[in-house]
Amino acid sequence: MSSGSNETLPAITQEKLQRLLLARMRFERAMGLEFVSRGAVIQRRAQVQSNAPAGENSSLSTPLSAPELRASELTKPKNVTAISIEASVAVSTPVQIAMTAPAPIASKPTPEDKAAHWRNLEDRAMGCVQCVLHTTRKNVVFGAGNRAAELVFVGEGPGADEDEKGLPFVGKAGELLTKIITAAMGLKREDVFICNVVKCRPPGNRNPEPAEVAACSPFLFEQLELISPKVIVTLGVHATRTLLNTTQGIMRIRGTWQRWRGIPVMPTYHPAFLLYQYTQENRRAVWDDMIQVLERLKQKD
Repeated sequence: MSSGSNETLPAITQEKLQRLLLARMRFERAMGLEFVSRGAVIQRRAQVQSNAPAGENSSLSTPLSAPELRASELTKPKNVTAISIEASVAVSTPVQIAMTAPAPIASKPTPEDKAAHWRNLEDRAMGCVQCVLHTTRKNVVFGAGNRAAELVFVGEGPGADEDEKGLPFVGKAGELLTKIITAAMGLKREDVFICNVVKCRPPGNRNPEPAEVAACSPFLFEQLELISPKVIVTLGVHATRTLLNTTQGIMRIRGTWQRWRGIPVMPTYHPAFLLYQYTQENRRAVWDDMIQVLERLKQKD
């Protein structure tokens, strides 16, 4: 069973409507989707204006336009065989394993306390030999970004490019994730923190084994506890199942708010899946998930 529950967002105001429409147009251009129908936008604006009291529709009086984006479209890679969505995200029911609890963190740690904890955590992760993955790795991929971020993305594990460079999401899937963060969400990659469930590459990019997840996930849990973000986005089925302790597939759970130790979690598709199943339906599903994330980030604590 999932540890979280579905939640609903508050009603969208007129001001938010304009902002969401602009954001959607920006996202769709960045993701290579067809543009939002301008006629539909104009029709919706007219409907809002006709229903609003006099003097309250000035914020919608100027035409809506999308910011120009310089990023080129990322099309589906050549010579990639399409795979079914079931094959890409469905795995056998995971073995229930007892996760090692992270080291305790002071309820109100000082900046010096946090810095010391980060150094200790990174040293332990970089020297970890608790599972077989250490025998084939080139580099430990600890994670990268803002260690005080409001938004954290959690993936499955490093690939070949990440293993080579020691950084998360730097291959083709990383290019798409960067585009989602920057061109679509309007953030900078250095504003967020990006990490994985396992810190070493599984050979051949296979799925991480339960024993490997059990050995490595405490590092992830400590990272999240130290950062204490406002929102966590889990990318794909393995990150989602690890954080939420669920056996549900990503198709069923994506787009619904969950919680991990009190922190809101939004499960969505892994960028690698989008590269294989690069359809408008899947990209719009990710858009729907990210707009919920943006709205949650704007909410006051």
